[in-house]
Amino acid sequence: MSEAAEVIHLETSLGYLLKEASSALRAAMEEVLRPLGMTVTHYSCLELLAQRPGLSNSELARGAFVTRQTMNVLLQALERDGYVTRPEQAPVGKALPARLTAKGRRSLATASAAVRSVEVRMLAGMTPADQSAAFASLTSMIRSLRGDDPAPAP
Repeated sequence: MSEAAEVIHLETSLGYLLKEASSALRAAMEEVLRPLGMTVTHYSCLELLAQRPGLSNSELARGAFVTRQTMNVLLQALERDGYVTRPEQAPVGKALPARLTAKGRRSLATASAAVRSVEVRMLAGMTPADQSAAFASLTSMIRSLRGDDPAPAP
Protein backbone atom coordinates (compact mmCIF):
# COMPACT_ATOMS: atom_id res chain seq x y z
CA MET A 1 0.00 0.00 0.00
CA SER A 2 1.40 3.39 -0.90
CA GLU A 3 2.04 6.06 1.70
CA ALA A 4 -0.47 8.41 0.03
CA ALA A 5 -3.25 5.82 0.45
CA GLU A 6 -2.61 5.72 4.21
CA VAL A 7 -3.06 9.45 4.75
CA ILE A 8 -6.15 10.41 6.73
CA HIS A 9 -7.79 13.56 5.47
CA LEU A 10 -9.46 15.26 8.41
CA GLU A 11 -12.18 16.87 6.29
CA THR A 12 -13.39 13.40 5.18
CA SER A 13 -12.49 11.33 8.27
CA LEU A 14 -15.57 10.01 10.06
CA GLY A 15 -13.45 9.28 13.13
CA TYR A 16 -12.24 12.88 13.29
CA LEU A 17 -15.79 14.16 12.82
CA LEU A 18 -17.02 11.91 15.67
CA LYS A 19 -14.27 13.25 17.93
CA GLU A 20 -15.18 16.83 17.01
CA ALA A 21 -18.86 16.11 17.74
CA SER A 22 -17.90 14.53 21.07
CA SER A 23 -15.83 17.57 22.02
CA ALA A 24 -18.62 19.96 21.04
CA LEU A 25 -21.16 17.93 23.03
CA ARG A 26 -18.95 17.84 26.11
CA ALA A 27 -18.31 21.61 25.91
CA ALA A 28 -22.04 22.32 25.60
CA MET A 29 -22.80 20.02 28.54
CA GLU A 30 -20.10 21.63 30.69
CA GLU A 31 -21.58 25.04 29.84
CA VAL A 32 -25.04 24.14 31.18
CA LEU A 33 -23.74 22.10 34.14
CA ARG A 34 -21.18 24.65 35.40
CA PRO A 35 -23.84 27.02 36.83
CA LEU A 36 -25.23 24.01 38.74
CA GLY A 37 -21.81 23.36 40.29
CA MET A 38 -21.33 20.16 38.27
CA THR A 39 -18.97 18.69 35.72
CA VAL A 40 -19.91 16.15 33.07
CA THR A 41 -18.28 13.42 35.17
CA HIS A 42 -20.24 14.50 38.27
CA TYR A 43 -23.48 14.43 36.26
CA SER A 44 -22.61 11.08 34.66
CA CYS A 45 -21.99 9.54 38.07
CA LEU A 46 -25.36 10.72 39.41
CA GLU A 47 -27.17 9.58 36.26
CA LEU A 48 -25.56 6.15 36.41
CA LEU A 49 -26.52 5.77 40.08
CA ALA A 50 -30.11 6.82 39.37
CA GLN A 51 -30.42 4.20 36.65
CA ARG A 52 -28.34 1.49 38.36
CA PRO A 53 -28.33 1.99 42.15
CA GLY A 54 -25.58 0.24 44.05
CA LEU A 55 -22.82 0.42 41.43
CA SER A 56 -19.28 0.12 42.72
CA ASN A 57 -16.51 2.65 42.18
CA SER A 58 -15.07 0.52 39.35
CA GLU A 59 -18.43 0.15 37.62
CA LEU A 60 -19.07 3.89 37.88
CA ALA A 61 -15.61 4.68 36.52
CA ARG A 62 -16.22 2.46 33.48
CA GLY A 63 -19.65 3.99 32.89
CA ALA A 64 -18.35 7.57 33.15
CA PHE A 65 -15.21 6.85 31.09
CA VAL A 66 -12.78 7.87 33.84
CA THR A 67 -10.15 6.08 35.92
CA ARG A 68 -11.05 4.34 39.19
CA GLN A 69 -8.90 6.89 41.02
CA THR A 70 -10.78 9.82 39.48
CA MET A 71 -14.12 8.23 40.34
CA ASN A 72 -12.97 7.48 43.89
CA VAL A 73 -12.08 11.15 44.47
CA LEU A 74 -15.44 12.22 42.99
CA LEU A 75 -17.41 9.69 45.08
CA GLN A 76 -15.69 10.87 48.26
CA ALA A 77 -16.67 14.47 47.44
CA LEU A 78 -20.25 13.49 46.53
CA GLU A 79 -20.56 11.53 49.76
CA ARG A 80 -19.09 14.38 51.83
CA ASP A 81 -21.50 16.86 50.18
CA GLY A 82 -24.54 14.63 50.75
CA TYR A 83 -25.30 13.55 47.16
CA VAL A 84 -24.53 9.86 47.63
CA THR A 85 -24.25 7.40 50.45
CA ARG A 86 -22.06 4.32 50.75
CA PRO A 87 -21.93 1.73 53.52
CA GLU A 88 -19.08 1.85 56.05
CA GLN A 89 -18.16 -1.73 55.16
CA ALA A 90 -18.50 -3.62 51.90
CA PRO A 91 -21.40 -6.10 52.01
CA VAL A 92 -19.33 -8.45 49.82
CA GLY A 93 -15.67 -8.17 48.84
CA LYS A 94 -14.20 -4.67 48.79
CA ALA A 95 -16.80 -2.79 46.74
CA LEU A 96 -18.79 -0.08 48.51
CA PRO A 97 -22.04 0.23 46.53
CA ALA A 98 -23.14 3.86 46.15
CA ARG A 99 -26.71 5.16 46.18
CA LEU A 100 -28.19 8.58 45.56
CA THR A 101 -29.58 10.53 48.48
CA ALA A 102 -32.68 12.73 48.19
CA LYS A 103 -30.33 15.69 47.64
CA GLY A 104 -28.57 13.76 44.88
CA ARG A 105 -31.88 12.96 43.16
CA ARG A 106 -32.99 16.63 43.29
CA SER A 107 -29.66 17.80 41.92
CA LEU A 108 -29.79 15.19 39.17
CA ALA A 109 -33.31 16.25 38.11
CA THR A 110 -32.11 19.81 37.52
CA ALA A 111 -28.96 18.65 35.73
CA SER A 112 -30.86 16.15 33.56
CA ALA A 113 -33.15 18.91 32.29
CA ALA A 114 -30.11 21.04 31.42
CA VAL A 115 -28.37 18.16 29.63
CA ARG A 116 -31.57 17.23 27.79
CA SER A 117 -31.75 20.81 26.46
CA VAL A 118 -28.28 20.32 24.98
CA GLU A 119 -29.34 17.08 23.31
CA VAL A 120 -32.48 18.73 21.90
CA ARG A 121 -30.33 21.54 20.48
CA MET A 122 -27.87 19.00 19.03
CA LEU A 123 -30.68 17.12 17.25
CA ALA A 124 -32.66 20.19 16.14
CA GLY A 125 -31.56 19.95 12.51
CA MET A 126 -32.43 16.27 12.19
CA THR A 127 -35.71 14.59 11.34
CA PRO A 128 -36.86 11.67 13.51
CA ALA A 129 -35.74 9.34 10.68
CA ASP A 130 -32.29 11.02 10.63
CA GLN A 131 -32.05 10.59 14.40
CA SER A 132 -32.95 6.89 14.18
CA ALA A 133 -30.42 6.34 11.40
CA ALA A 134 -27.69 8.16 13.35
CA PHE A 135 -28.45 6.09 16.44
CA ALA A 136 -28.30 2.85 14.45
CA SER A 137 -25.05 3.88 12.73
CA LEU A 138 -23.31 4.89 15.94
CA THR A 139 -24.46 1.72 17.70
CA SER A 140 -23.12 -0.37 14.81
CA MET A 141 -19.76 1.45 14.91
CA ILE A 142 -19.42 0.86 18.65
CA ARG A 143 -20.23 -2.84 18.28
CA SER A 144 -17.75 -3.22 15.43
CA LEU A 145 -14.94 -1.51 17.32
CA ARG A 146 -15.59 -3.56 20.46
CA GLY A 147 -15.85 -6.78 18.49
CA ASP A 148 -19.38 -7.40 19.78
CA ASP A 149 -21.78 -9.64 17.93
CA PRO A 150 -23.79 -7.73 15.32
CA ALA A 151 -27.29 -6.72 16.23
CA PRO A 152 -29.96 -9.25 15.22
CA ALA A 153 -31.76 -8.42 11.99
CA PRO A 154 -35.21 -6.85 12.52
